[in-house]
Amino acid sequence: MLENIGLSFQSVWAHKIRSFLTMLGIIIGIASIITIVSTIKGTNEQIKKNLIGSGVNAVVINLYKDDYEYEMQYEGVPEGVRTVTAEDVAALKELDRVSGVAVFHKRNYADNVYYQNTAYSGSVYGVDQAYFPIYGLTLQSGRGFIETDFSRFRKVVIVDESVAGSLFGGADPVDKTIEIQGEPFTVIGVVTEKQSFTPVINSLDDYYTYMQTEGGRIYIPETTWPVAYRFDEPQSVAVGVKNTDDMTAVGKQAAEYLTSSLVSAQSFSYRAQDLLEQAKQLQELSSSTNRQLIWIAGISLIVGGIGVMNIMLVTVSERTREIGLKKAIGAKKNRILRQFLTEAAVLTSLGGVIGVITGIILAKVLSLLMQTPSAVSVPAIIISVGFSTVIGIAFGLIPAVKAANLNPIDALRRE
Repeated sequence: MLENIGLSFQSVWAHKIRSFLTMLGIIIGIASIITIVSTIKGTNEQIKKNLIGSGVNAVVINLYKDDYEYEMQYEGVPEGVRTVTAEDVAALKELDRVSGVAVFHKRNYADNVYYQNTAYSGSVYGVDQAYFPIYGLTLQSGRGFIETDFSRFRKVVIVDESVAGSLFGGADPVDKTIEIQGEPFTVIGVVTEKQSFTPVINSLDDYYTYMQTEGGRIYIPETTWPVAYRFDEPQSVAVGVKNTDDMTAVGKQAAEYLTSSLVSAQSFSYRAQDLLEQAKQLQELSSSTNRQLIWIAGISLIVGGIGVMNIMLVTVSERTREIGLKKAIGAKKNRILRQFLTEAAVLTSLGGVIGVITGIILAKVLSLLMQTPSAVSVPAIIISVGFSTVIGIAFGLIPAVKAANLNPIDALRRE
């Protein structure tokens, strides 16, 4: 086998231009596939990061009534639904693949929030101490919540950058006072959101999924929530997951556990926002179009295979006397067959390797020019080179069989 491979490389090197032109179809096909697959993979990873948040593997579990998310700011405190207890949080933390659990209240597009004469229309969240670490919120100025803020029911707030810019006109908001439901709250800090992207709202479900990301957020201690809104209310739960790909499974387990506690509220249930599943749906939409391009690129591999068959038939004709001489001194059919199959496989494998390198370079260039993400797929590289080798064997079979079946006497007589 090694001898056949060495002879194949000698043959390719002896006819460099002809060999390159023969490989050109393979190179173009493989390069096109690698470029498309790299673009698909990069786009899919970007979709996942945009939707879920880079490094933020948090599954939000909300209370639902029938098939709709329950809005306490419009419908009031639901009868028969209790608040999430410390025992519930401890049980959720024990679930496999969970890195942390936070409970929180929320008012989407809250009203009755003012700074001087300026009204605020974003969201108000009542959070515990685990919320900020789970979402990767970093302090930009001021201070964060401390234990005594919760234990002493202090009326303090932390705002995000959007609120700091819109509500306070770019001035430093720390130590300023805002009103929430008529209660004065002192701003103690500003946080930076780790997740930052503009969602596209195409349906009611998208609206409920994304609306809390619009208009900025104000955070108050979870224990102070009843001071502003007058009631102890059932909370939503954010579950931190160790791995992004585990978000769906962990969210389902956590939602099932919380739902099991609703023994006297049959029309209510807890459901996880399955952002990972939504990301997969967007990825499928992106990939379905690109798969058609892969099939089109695959046609050039067939064309390249035909070119290999053609050049190998020419090679058999050129080396008829050589084949006849080998058979005359005892070379068997299998030896001749393996030699020409190896030569075809080496030819297409070289084309595959060159195509892979070209495809990676093209993917990087397109990524820079079009400002689109790309990611090299190792499985695609291995499959491409392997497939190009298979093409060489498949299309080199007919010339190899023709060479193996030559009559040595007729071959030696051939001029």
